[in-house]
Amino acid sequence: MSPDPYQNCRLCPRDCGVNRCEGELGVCGESSEIRISHIGPHFGEEPSFTGTSGSGTIFFSGCSSRCFFCQNHQISTGHQGKVYTPELFMTEVKELIERKVHNLNFVTPDHFWPHLRELCLGLREQEILIPSVFNCSGYQKPGMVLEYSEFVDMFMPDMKFADGKLAGFCMNDRDYPEIAMEAIRRMVKTKGFLDPWDPTGRHAAKRGVLVRHLVLPGYVENSLKVLDLLYHEFGPGIPLSVMSQFRPVRGCSEKHAMTRSLFPEEYDRVIEHVERLGFEKVYTQVLSERTDYLPDFNDPEDPFPGHKKKDGG
Repeated sequence: MSPDPYQNCRLCPRDCGVNRCEGELGVCGESSEIRISHIGPHFGEEPSFTGTSGSGTIFFSGCSSRCFFCQNHQISTGHQGKVYTPELFMTEVKELIERKVHNLNFVTPDHFWPHLRELCLGLREQEILIPSVFNCSGYQKPGMVLEYSEFVDMFMPDMKFADGKLAGFCMNDRDYPEIAMEAIRRMVKTKGFLDPWDPTGRHAAKRGVLVRHLVLPGYVENSLKVLDLLYHEFGPGIPLSVMSQFRPVRGCSEKHAMTRSLFPEEYDRVIEHVERLGFEKVYTQVLSERTDYLPDFNDPEDPFPGHKKKDGG
């Protein structure tokens, strides 16, 4: 694989320009060696992706967004994980496919795109065909989307912020709303809406786009604006996942912000707006005091406690 993309790295909107091949680190905090925290079937994604056999998740370490409230902070900013050679990466992905997962789900992959591209090419050359998901923050370079779409079948971007000031506070880039919306436009243009749409999970999705949004405590107006943006751009048919699972993490205490979970009335306001706008394909969550799918990547076997309950553990 050519190391060029890592030598003057501009894989994400940060445009750091560092030489990751020489160990220089940009905002994502990763070198040119691919680091992965977990590979395995996951049953906590939306039923369109988990189906009946699970989604084949691959959690990459590092992230260019660096939101202080990140629910995956152990790997996004803590960089937990191990370095993989391209050969080991291919081997473990093929073992994952043999477990009959419905898809390969690449979680926060854009800063390792050259490695991922080589993986997809290798699977294609071996005639190993399985749908794949680009599971991302929405903070993608719009100009990269067409290349991504040559190798992946589905996009699952976040649309975190409609408020540029809030984006600046949370991730230090006030331009997030414009960048993310343009990236999502291009994702929809290349792949369309998620298809098939079967919220029962009996028929896993094969192609298209679903947009996620995590409601943040104290920032309901941001969520309402996100929904307005998506509605006016794509209409009521855009598939959504509106999530309530926010939990305060260490970064919240350090920032003295978002130090509590979501209030029921906050989530209710957002869901009422979803209904008012008439969105047709929406996943919602039951708001509870705890979640079995807040990951703990200190568990090398399976970071998701909900899986143990599912297996009777």
